[in-house]
Amino acid sequence: MPTTHLLYLHGFRSSPQSFKAQRVAQWVAAHHPQLHWWCPQLPPSPREAMAGVLAGIAGWPHARMAVIGSSLGGFYATHLAARLGCRAVLLNPAVDPARDLARHIGEQQAWHDPQQRFFFQPGFIAELRALKVGPLPDPARVLAVIAQGDEVLDWREMSARYPGSPQRVVPGSDHALSDFEAAHLDAVMEFIGLR
Repeated sequence: MPTTHLLYLHGFRSSPQSFKAQRVAQWVAAHHPQLHWWCPQLPPSPREAMAGVLAGIAGWPHARMAVIGSSLGGFYATHLAARLGCRAVLLNPAVDPARDLARHIGEQQAWHDPQQRFFFQPGFIAELRALKVGPLPDPARVLAVIAQGDEVLDWREMSARYPGSPQRVVPGSDHALSDFEAAHLDAVMEFIGLR
C-alpha cells in the first residue's frame, strides 16, 4: 500500500530543525506535497514523548504510514514499528538509550538553540527501559542506516540489534549522517514507498 502519512522523530537534544528532518521535509514538499507529514518537537520525558506521538498519529492508517527516526528517535521508531506494524527507517538508531543517557542526567542544552535548556531527569531512564521492545515482529519492514564512522554509537551493536532487517552499513560517515541527502535520502524514500 502506498505511504500516505510520514512521521519523523528527531534525536536527543535535537529538534525538527535538524539537518535530516529539514531535508526530508523539503523532499516531501517537492515530490509528494499531498503526503501527511509530521515532525514534532519531542519533550525530554520519553513517556511524554511517546504519549504525544501516539496521540498525534491516533487517526493515521498504520498500513499506510511510515516513520523515520534518528538516534534516540530511531529507538522510538523501533517501538512504533513493533507496536503498530508500520514501516520504519532508522538512522544510526540508539539501541540502549537507558544505558547511554544515564551519564547525561542533569541540565542539557538544545542542539539547535543553545539558549534553550532542559533537565534530563533520573526518572527518564526507567521511562526509556519501559519503551524497549524485543525482536521485531516483522523485521523486513524496518530499514537500518548505520554509519561505521558513528562517533557516538557503536555500529556493530546497531547492526546486531536488527537481524533480519535490511541494512545500509556505511563505511565512514558520522553520527549525524552528514552524507544523508547525497547518499541515503533516495534509498530511504524508496524503502517507504515514495519513489
